[in-house]
This record gives sequence, structure tokens and C-alpha cells, in this order.
Amino acid sequence: MGESKPEPKPDKKRVTLRDVAEEAGVSLKTASNVINHSGRMTDSTREKVQEVIDRLGYRVNVSARNLNRGKTGFITLAVPTLTAPYLSELANRVIDAARGYGYSVYVTTYAEGSAQGAQSLLRNFNTTVSDGMILSISEVENLEAADLDVDYPLVCVGARSTHGKADHVTPDDIQEARLAAEYLFDHGATRLAVVGSRTEPEHIDSVREAVEGNAQLRLRGVLEACAARGAAFDSRLVMSTGQDWTIGSGARITQQLIDSGIPFDGIVAFNDQLALGALFTLAANGISVPEQMQVIGFDNIEEAAYFQPPLTTMDSCLDWIAPTAVSRILDRIDGTRVLEPSYITTQSHVIARATTRV
Repeated sequence: MGESKPEPKPDKKRVTLRDVAEEAGVSLKTASNVINHSGRMTDSTREKVQEVIDRLGYRVNVSARNLNRGKTGFITLAVPTLTAPYLSELANRVIDAARGYGYSVYVTTYAEGSAQGAQSLLRNFNTTVSDGMILSISEVENLEAADLDVDYPLVCVGARSTHGKADHVTPDDIQEARLAAEYLFDHGATRLAVVGSRTEPEHIDSVREAVEGNAQLRLRGVLEACAARGAAFDSRLVMSTGQDWTIGSGARITQQLIDSGIPFDGIVAFNDQLALGALFTLAANGISVPEQMQVIGFDNIEEAAYFQPPLTTMDSCLDWIAPTAVSRILDRIDGTRVLEPSYITTQSHVIARATTRV
């Protein structure tokens, strides 16, 4: 005889907000206010409704709620690449920050400096699938004010100008680099080399008035620190990496600096990958760190703490950038108050490890 099986039970009826209101003996409006943490009512009423919500297992229908509000419940994060550790970490932190507000994040990349770059992305943004955009502006994008003058919520991160057309959330790169160089001086360095410049040595003076670009602003900060300390700065110790800020580029440039024969005892590398490449080359040449050479990077990527020796670096401020950008974009999506485009900044700090002296 075949084994008998129980008949499948019908699907459990979805609990609605009306069910919650009827069970709690309150109006639909009151039940909705408890769900949305809004409205005025006594604590006992709020607690009674919440008890019913928990007991019945009511779950908010997010899609329906967003539809009623005229919102999608999504924001877009656009970055030039997810290969760079800094940008992948930015994406993770933006997703986490948005989740705290009940929002989801579409992450997309764009082709830097091409017809399919940030300009195209801004021009073709689809507001039916996303409520606004957080844009990480690539160093090779040349966005004009008109490109950023859009009719949807936009917040930009990175070191490129937004021409006063969009909110700009960024650390102070000049202060950050000045602090990095001063830290090396304070710990015994006397002559600094730079790894990560995108400016040829003969054009270094033009950087003293730089107002945008990670590499330009950081080089300006180093120059200002040298001037403030009365330390000589040899432009021959600045060799351009172009747009290549990888470990391999840091290793190659550091070898060129060593081969030049020009003395130096400190390296300011404009990101941690460049700094790790520099450390590789220094070890290959038998140059001890930090006894003979001190090195500082930027961004505090995960690998920095576990390299040998562990890398002294500047904090990325991502724990500030991501929630600040998300909060700002959601304020703009909400639209209940007029917000002028703002420059929103903070200051970084040194994370001291073993590539600098105590």
C-alpha cells in the first residue's frame, strides 16, 4: 500500500494593516503611524499596537508603500570601477548606510573619460527605477556645471569640483596630505619623495593653486607642509604615475626614485596600493623601513594593517563619507525642505603603524 501523505495546507493569509488596526481596536491611521514611527499618541496605545504587530507577524509591504509615496525605495551609487579597494569599500558602506533607512542601492560603474562615462550616466539617469544618485567622480572626468545641473537628487563624492550644482561630500585632501607630510617630518624625515603625482616635475608650481583632483590637492598639501617647515622640496623626487595608482606602479616609481641617486628619507604615497608597492621595492633594495626610509599612504585599506611591515596611513573617512552622502541624498529625495548645494567636508587623521618611527 502506498504511504498516505497529509494534504497540503493552504497558504496562510497575509496579515494586512487593517487586520492590525481591527485587532488593536485603533484606526488605520493610528496603526500606520506606529509602523512609520510617527504621529502623536499615548505610549500605551503605541505599545498595544506594536504588540499586535509582533503577535500577528505583520510585515510592511515595501513595494506598495514606496508606490504610494511616489518613491522606488532605491538609490544609485555610480563609481568608475569596483577594482580599487577604496571604491569597493565605499560601495559596501553606502549599502549598509542606506539599509538603515530602509533603502536599497543599485551599484553601477561607468567608463571613465569616454562617451559612456559620467556625462552619459547623468544625462540618461532613469528616475522610474531609482530615486537619486550618489556619484563618485573619476579623476579623468571633466564634468561641466551643465552636466551636474540635473532635475533629480544628486550627491557627489570625491575630489572633483561640482561647480556649486550638487552637494559635494569629501575629506579635505590638502589638509590630509599636509598632515601626512608633517607626520614624517615630526618623526625624523628630512627630504620627501612623492609617489602618485599626476603632474610632471616641470609643472609642479601650478599645483600650488590646485582646487580639485586627489593627486593635485595631495601634492599641494605636501608642498605646503614643506614650506611651513622650511624643508627643501626637490621636484625631481616627484615622478608622475599618470592614472596608474596600483601596487605595480608604486614599485616601479620607487625604483626610479632610488635609481635617480637623489637622497630622500621619506615617501608620501597617494594611496595605500602605491605605498605597498613602494615597500616591496625598498625591501628588494635592502633599504630598511622605518630606520632608513619612512613611508605613509592614504585610505587605510584592509591590506595596509597586515602587510610587513604594517603601513602607516591616512584614514579614508569612509565611515563618515558613506553615511553623510546617504543622509544627504535621502534629505533631497524627501524634499520637505529646500537645500542649497553644499560643500560638506571633514578632516582625516594619521593611523600610525610600523612604516614610520615612534
